[in-house]
Amino acid sequence: MDRIHHHFSRIAQKYKDIRTTDLEPILFIKKKLEGLSEVEAADVGSGVGRYDIELFNHLGKRLSLTCIDSNDDMLKELTKNLKEHKIENFNTIKAQADFLPLSNNSLDCVVTFNAVHHFELSGFLQEASRILKSSGTLFIYTRLRSQNKENIWGRFFPRFYEKESRLKELNELKEILIGIPILKSESIEYFKFKRMANLEWLIAQAMNHHYSTFSLYDEEEFNESLKKFEENIARHFKDSNQIVWDDEYTMLVIRKNRGE
Repeated sequence: MDRIHHHFSRIAQKYKDIRTTDLEPILFIKKKLEGLSEVEAADVGSGVGRYDIELFNHLGKRLSLTCIDSNDDMLKELTKNLKEHKIENFNTIKAQADFLPLSNNSLDCVVTFNAVHHFELSGFLQEASRILKSSGTLFIYTRLRSQNKENIWGRFFPRFYEKESRLKELNELKEILIGIPILKSESIEYFKFKRMANLEWLIAQAMNHHYSTFSLYDEEEFNESLKKFEENIARHFKDSNQIVWDDEYTMLVIRKNRGE
């Protein structure tokens, strides 16, 4: 955990530039919340606020957002990023996902984007169930372990899939959710994005450790794996300027039981 915390502190200032932010999950959340004239929400594991900017872009002034992360450097960048976009209706809290300093039954929704694998999941779900209002919604947007195996890194970067043991499969997520009966799975949504990049860009992404998985390699192992990655790409793609793959994600839509 110290290594991961150091990774996010080191990468905070450039994080928004090296990560891809997809709009489709935001549009899905907007549609699910369209019946609410005001939305009190929290983003847990908010990072530098990439998805929070899009939430404000699409929910507008009816959104009031608490941005929660365990890393001070990420929250500092989040504050800067949101203010650069003229966003004011937010506050930040440094906290762990399994101990959220928010009031009982206070939020219409809780969101988390590509962060849940960093959480103590059962504790986070318990906290989400506590702070959500009756019939409030939890949106968990994540890669499954099997989805991670099939992206460009899982297929061609040595040991990437094996090292990223923090991701879970859908049945594992459901099993943990069963232990919190106040929360019920409403739907499972799947997202697929066609990507295209050149090899130079992919190498730069890996060297920038745009996924925290890369911080789990020691320096020698990373350099050897990066060299092998280049060889694997050369074998599988005729044109190194047109490398095409799919990125897949899953969203769990979870509802707090009415009257609880």
